[in-house]
Amino acid sequence: MLDILIIIVCAMLAFVLALLFYGERGVTILPSSKRALREYGLWKILDLTVLRAYIYARFIHQYLNIGINFIMPHIGSRGRKWIFDHYHGKVLTHEHAHAIIRNKKEIPLQDLEQIIPYPVARKLVLKASPDIVVTECACRLVRKNPCKPTQVCMTIGKPVTDFVLEHHPEKSRRLTQAEALKLLEEEYKRGHVHTAWFKDVILDRFFVMCNCCKCCCGGIEAMVKHGAPALASSGYVAKVKRDLCIGCGTCANVCPFGAIKIENGKAIINWDKCMGCGVCEAKCPNKAVSLIRDEKKGIPLDILALAKKK
Repeated sequence: MLDILIIIVCAMLAFVLALLFYGERGVTILPSSKRALREYGLWKILDLTVLRAYIYARFIHQYLNIGINFIMPHIGSRGRKWIFDHYHGKVLTHEHAHAIIRNKKEIPLQDLEQIIPYPVARKLVLKASPDIVVTECACRLVRKNPCKPTQVCMTIGKPVTDFVLEHHPEKSRRLTQAEALKLLEEEYKRGHVHTAWFKDVILDRFFVMCNCCKCCCGGIEAMVKHGAPALASSGYVAKVKRDLCIGCGTCANVCPFGAIKIENGKAIINWDKCMGCGVCEAKCPNKAVSLIRDEKKGIPLDILALAKKK
């Protein structure tokens, strides 16, 4: 294992030296990379976490293909925890996802660890009227038969949006606020999960909103299949109205986290597995499932509530 890590570190350092001397395309470093160098400083590029993030953003499809298909199935629980201590997601309710896109204020997020179990003492910021770029979901593209559509991952805020557009022009496009809200609505109706992702070291702010399906999402797979702490609960939990439930099994079939089963003709929620995504609520034909606030599940990423505190 140590030998493999040494090889990876050496390869990463060789890559960044080649980048600095030879550029990204021929001999020209693209403007978004130059801005990143100025913003973070050349010395920080030698930080392996920063370098890993650059490689992730620049070669995201190759990166996730290796991570999902080769690394995650073969590392232990300590390795999985280390990965998601540096890159962590938060499940959003449909309403909270909409609020982020509609946000008109710059909101600093204090005490991040109260929102997601993420060991970094930083103040993150949600930018007002964010610049939004949608790009191809790398998790879906590395699957043989991915869910459609594939262009559903939203990058939020400069300089990341500029980086994505410059390095992946054929896979990305800028969205208006109305287009972003329409995309959220369409993914919600498909039964997909809104998730906010945070990255340590590089950016003192939230930067990606994904719309995840249980078939393709590497984060959901890491949790359900490998027990990795990839996602934090929305702060809500599903509750079944037993008088309305007919035991049809729709909620159990669509639940991304395997948190619902049918017993004696009624749906039963597994509290530990439920992440409060609301997919079951949206898909139940009898409106027998709803989300309720549960303090033991953590603090919601509720932009309107956070804005009132500032």
